[in-house]
Amino acid sequence: MFRHLTFALASVLAVALSVALALTVPAFAQDAGNQNKNLDIHSSVGDLHAGNDADAKKVGLPLYPGARPKSNDENNNQANLSLFTEALGVKLVVAGYESNDAPEKVIAFYRDKLKQYGKVLECHSHKHDDGVDVNDDAKDSKETKELKCEENSGPVTELKVGTSDNQHIVAVDPGSGKGSTFALVYVHTRGKQGDI
Repeated sequence: MFRHLTFALASVLAVALSVALALTVPAFAQDAGNQNKNLDIHSSVGDLHAGNDADAKKVGLPLYPGARPKSNDENNNQANLSLFTEALGVKLVVAGYESNDAPEKVIAFYRDKLKQYGKVLECHSHKHDDGVDVNDDAKDSKETKELKCEENSGPVTELKVGTSDNQHIVAVDPGSGKGSTFALVYVHTRGKQGDI
């Protein structure tokens, strides 16, 4: 569900990781045990975090009652990625869950919870497939930062709130059987100006 969402950011982070490793001797930290594997690099160039330590709380939303982490495929459905340098900052948190409840119940729950961040946009698509754009704060206008529906037909419901550089997304997929699967996503980017 989120493979395409993280692909663009993963490319940016891979380049940044290569540069950071080439320019400095980083400090690595890995959680004890095999459950959470995190990579943390702190250098004079910037800071990088990559891990599977994502959850609903880190996205800024409550977890739907009775939901459990999605675990039915070989892809890790949790990603917590961030890169901070003088030139840009990018934070992406993605957490995948499943529930025995119908998609309509999950959608209603998150439509209400997302209101704390602003007006909720509802989109429909065939597959959750958002890209991540890093904005240049000096050039972007309010109009270019507004969230839009890329397409508006299909079984996946995407609830979006915020702007292109600071957004929360909940993508609910009815799946192929009983219940539903859903992704909670937080994306925050900045150019040379601003904080995350």
